[in-house]
Amino acid sequence: MRLHLVNPNTTQSMTDKIAAAARLVAADATTILAATSRMGPASIEGYYDDALALPGLVDAVARAEDEAVDGHIVACFDDTGVDAARALARAPVIGIGEAGFHMASLIAHRFSVVTTLSRSVPVIEANLDRYGLARRCARVRASDVAVLELEDPASDARARISAEIGRAVREDHAEAVVLGCAGMADLARALGQEHGVPVIDGVACAVALMEGLVRVGLATSKAGAYAPPRAKPYAGLLAGFAPQG
Repeated sequence: MRLHLVNPNTTQSMTDKIAAAARLVAADATTILAATSRMGPASIEGYYDDALALPGLVDAVARAEDEAVDGHIVACFDDTGVDAARALARAPVIGIGEAGFHMASLIAHRFSVVTTLSRSVPVIEANLDRYGLARRCARVRASDVAVLELEDPASDARARISAEIGRAVREDHAEAVVLGCAGMADLARALGQEHGVPVIDGVACAVALMEGLVRVGLATSKAGAYAPPRAKPYAGLLAGFAPQG
């Protein structure tokens, strides 16, 4: 099984971290093909970055489709461009945010999310509502850690994330905590041991769910919302993204 893991920001060190987390949980027969977006923001923090990351994500998914992969994992917790990727791709597509939420709902009655900056909170809350899981989430919390701080070994990002998890357990009565950024993927296991509740990394969850989809032979339905894009002219900088179908 060949799974394409795409980081829709342009920070290679984050891709390397995400790929390592994915390979830790992948089955022996699963190959993780990790890609970094060739264009867009260095980190995705809110609606503006999300919009500018879309062309790079679509480009990465299209290139991986040419390599006959079995599934695509979008490694941004905002689930950036997942709908567009599902319309484009032959293979199934999973976002790490949705994967983390669903896994949390299977092991806890109520969970909280600990993300990076406060501007990301409304995006995550909207996704929870859309996925039908808002009532299962006690609260989405910001740790006030910028995404790129997670790539800096000298920062105190881990300590601030841990403190916010502690508050989620005490104040929200959270039975599990979902880490709200792909760049936190390497922290989940140690933080779970530290706080005595499951701390969930969406990257690992997405790998496990994708392996399951591929094994049972399920892919995205093309009957409605995710029908392939129609061929039409695309102008300006987007001319290279014209669908071929």
